[in-house]
Amino acid sequence: MRVYGARLRTVLSSSVEKKPLAFCAGLGVTALVQSSNATTMLVTSFVAQDLVGLMPALVMVLGADVGTALMARVLTFDLSWLSPLLIFIGVIFFLGRKQTRAGQLGRVGIGLGLILLALELIVQAVHPITQANGVQVIFASLTGDIMLDALIGAVFAIISYSSLAAVLLTATLTAAGAISFPVALCLVIGANLGSGLLAMLNNSAANAAARRVALGSLLFKLVGSLIILPFVHPLAAAMHKLPLAESELVIYFHVFYNLLRCIAMVPFAGPMAKLCQRLIRDEPELDNHLKPKHLDPSALDTPALALANAARETLRIGDAMEQMLESLHKVMHGEPRQEKELRRMADDINVLYTAIKLYLARMPKDELAEEESRRWAEIIEMSLNLEQASDIVERMAARSPINRWRRGAPSR
Repeated sequence: MRVYGARLRTVLSSSVEKKPLAFCAGLGVTALVQSSNATTMLVTSFVAQDLVGLMPALVMVLGADVGTALMARVLTFDLSWLSPLLIFIGVIFFLGRKQTRAGQLGRVGIGLGLILLALELIVQAVHPITQANGVQVIFASLTGDIMLDALIGAVFAIISYSSLAAVLLTATLTAAGAISFPVALCLVIGANLGSGLLAMLNNSAANAAARRVALGSLLFKLVGSLIILPFVHPLAAAMHKLPLAESELVIYFHVFYNLLRCIAMVPFAGPMAKLCQRLIRDEPELDNHLKPKHLDPSALDTPALALANAARETLRIGDAMEQMLESLHKVMHGEPRQEKELRRMADDINVLYTAIKLYLARMPKDELAEEESRRWAEIIEMSLNLEQASDIVERMAARSPINRWRRGAPSR
């Protein structure tokens, strides 16, 4: 995300015209960042900023679900030999060229290496854990109630903050013989549902547009779960006939379940968008004051995205400044009532400038590349210049001949 955040943003925002493009964009970006949550975060930020409509955003999220399922298949290959190599090369690049794109790619290598190492450690640690009496009692309770098993899978996904991690853990437990195959399928279905609940929790404080994306994704997963759960046991019996280990069957079920579910749901993205708009209404505007609109805190870890957000907010100051100049022209030509509106806009500009300044101050300056640091300084300078210009315009209006005459005229 730090390296190609801006390019991924461009790919997603430019793939909204056709559903197949939006679906493939969500899938491809998720395969790159290895997290459907990260893709969902990008998409919800676009919707919140009116860059993407709700319907194509839901299609992108469906593609992201397929992408994370495919990554589960990739990560279950025996790549333990690759872990130390990725960490070693990643550390060299990150420490040697920290402020460059190569340094950020080194960070990516470190992350991938640690993921592979963690998976290997999980496999080694699961077997002795499953032999404990208490753990066996817990797993023994997962034997029949498909709804309970799916609920536990959802809890796994929420606790681990990733449906991918929950699915990989389920496959590992299946390989160790700790849980039966039908239970594993229920846990996988529940893990997918848990990722939808996780998105709702993450966006609970966001605006209505962002919450609609999370709600649509959750409803798609809920419908898919309700359709597939009654057929878990017949499906498990049919899959047992395949010449594959149960742990691999769990992963393949995860892949094909998400693939079929998401492809089947794409035609219903439009009706789902309308339903979400009915369920989550726009918040009423209590006043006409300008408020920060594009300063998404979740983008601060991706400098390119955070700088783009700050630049868009600075452009809003420019628009407000244009309105101030129009109001000043009216004040100068005998419309003194515009002075009150002009002062209000000056206060709004000051609020936006303060928000931009604090937002940029939260960015990790030591991790910015040279070009990003220059861009950071340009945005600060531009927003400061616009704020100072608004103060000058406000003083000019207060000192206009019309206002001087009104203040100096005798009362009747």
